[in-house]
Amino acid sequence: METLTCNGSLDGSTIFYLVGIPSLPESFFLPVFFIFLFFYLLILMGNALILMAVVAEPSLHKPMYFFLINLSALDILFTTTTVPKMLSLFLLGDHFLSFPACLLQMYLFQSFTCSEAFILVVMAYDRYVAICCPLHYPVHMTPLTNAALAASAWLTALFLPIPAVVKTSHMTYNNIAHIYHCFCDHLALVQASCSDTTPQTLMGFCIAMVVSFLPLLLVLISYTHILAAVLRISSREGRSKAFSTCSSHLLVVGTYYSSIAIAYVAYRADLPLDFHIMGNVVYAILTPILNPLIYTLRNKDVKAAITKITSLKTHSGIGTLDI
Repeated sequence: METLTCNGSLDGSTIFYLVGIPSLPESFFLPVFFIFLFFYLLILMGNALILMAVVAEPSLHKPMYFFLINLSALDILFTTTTVPKMLSLFLLGDHFLSFPACLLQMYLFQSFTCSEAFILVVMAYDRYVAICCPLHYPVHMTPLTNAALAASAWLTALFLPIPAVVKTSHMTYNNIAHIYHCFCDHLALVQASCSDTTPQTLMGFCIAMVVSFLPLLLVLISYTHILAAVLRISSREGRSKAFSTCSSHLLVVGTYYSSIAIAYVAYRADLPLDFHIMGNVVYAILTPILNPLIYTLRNKDVKAAITKITSLKTHSGIGTLDI
């Protein structure tokens, strides 16, 4: 009988209805749209500026900044996976997503989440080699090695979510399945199913452990060695310089895992559904907004390169007006 009432996945006609934030009155949809649009534009502009600065400035053609542009590109892709649909939902009331589109969004969101965690590990390894083995840094961190490390982070993340997506695609849904979220998150998609959700919830938890805690452990191991090496430096100036090269990355790692903690607490705590949804939305937006700010405010080289680019654009614009 269950397969008769939940037959969407059998005939391929399932349509997903994104509820959004359930208790949010429609009168608030437009203000929320403008808030999300403002954040999205900040993310695009901030990360695009970093990409342009690193590519255009020869002094930034170093491994640390190569990984930084990977992170910036990732943040743009990560938010573009979810935010445009959220904007469409709040502005146009566009709640519907087809079955393939929803699964694709879920896959990309999970994949880019994994990529970000692994890129942060690679950046931690770069700092470890720079501080603990400075004389061997040019030998270890060659352009080929850097490309291999970045490619490994991207490719691993592309494959990790596939089992969860395949399993989710074989679950049974109503012809119109309601997803209590602003985008197709894995857990929300599983909860919209008529099938037994226990195996999928367990799989999602295991993937979250691999993606969140294993990279965090690797980052902590790297910084344990870095801290030990820095404490062996005799001069205060030397210690300060060594710490300053890590400060931006440490802040980014802290922001990333803080947003994960917010999403986890919002899910696990006995809170209304709206808090669960907003916890995930914060996770999807917070880190991509703060990453460019951290690197432009904390890193003098990036700040100088961005200032140079923006001043050149301003001068060229003035020159065009004079003509």
